[in-house]
Amino acid sequence: MKKLNYDSQQILDKEFKTSMRGYNQDEVDEFLDVVIQDYETFHEEISRLSEEVERLKAAKSTSSSSNGQARSQVNYDVLQRLSNLEKAVFGRKYSDQ
Repeated sequence: MKKLNYDSQQILDKEFKTSMRGYNQDEVDEFLDVVIQDYETFHEEISRLSEEVERLKAAKSTSSSSNGQARSQVNYDVLQRLSNLEKAVFGRKYSDQ
């Protein structure tokens, strides 16, 4: 992720030089207050999304391991049924070899 140049505190603390025909300081302060709010909103959203990504990764790894166990059980069940079918079709003699 690209690093931000300023955080909300740096924006809040920024001092501008004044000149005779400079910008209206109150207007600049109001604008910067809105920018700070946006930064804080973005930071909160990034944190929330990062937590969601970690939660989903954890859920996926848990799901993958339980799916593997379920597949193993299904494979065992299929092999057991196949063995029973062989015994029924070919008799016990074939399955004992």
